Amino acid sequence: MTRITVSGHPGSGTSTLVRGLIQHFGWTALNGGDVFRNEAARREMSLQEFGELCKQDLEVDRALDKLLQEKMLEESADIVESRLAGWWAYRLEIPCVRLWLEVDEQERAKRVSNREGTSIEQALEENRKRSAVDAERFMELYQLLPEQREPYTSLLDATNLGSEEVLAATLSILEDLQ
Repeated sequence: MTRITVSGHPGSGTSTLVRGLIQHFGWTALNGGDVFRNEAARREMSLQEFGELCKQDLEVDRALDKLLQEKMLEESADIVESRLAGWWAYRLEIPCVRLWLEVDEQERAKRVSNREGTSIEQALEENRKRSAVDAERFMELYQLLPEQREPYTSLLDATNLGSEEVLAATLSILEDLQ
């Protein structure tokens, strides 16, 4: 049963938070990115090839999102991490904490730069392009943006927080809402 969805833009710390929750509680997690990677492997395509297919054929994207939703309904993962996981839990009426991690674009670029070994300027530009492409796709597919506040039970501004502080704040949210 899903206890929490964790969503945020790339570089917001969702994966780090999920690892912390798993370590703290011993919970299981379902990662939307893993669903994407598994489908690419099933189709014997590279991630880049599969990403291009998703851009060219929105039905493939819809099918992936449907697969994630089905997994959310049938699997017993405690945590679901994806940019749209909060929206899916909201629309599917899954009773859980739906958390959005908010991090300003400069900090996200800094984090991506550190993770990927690129310049902050390059990470900032790539994040902006990815966000614009994703926003266009999500609006066309579902008439929504991941960051819209409607589906989230909690918003955590993690711009100036370290990973341990984000985990502590999330633990507090979980205690307050459950």
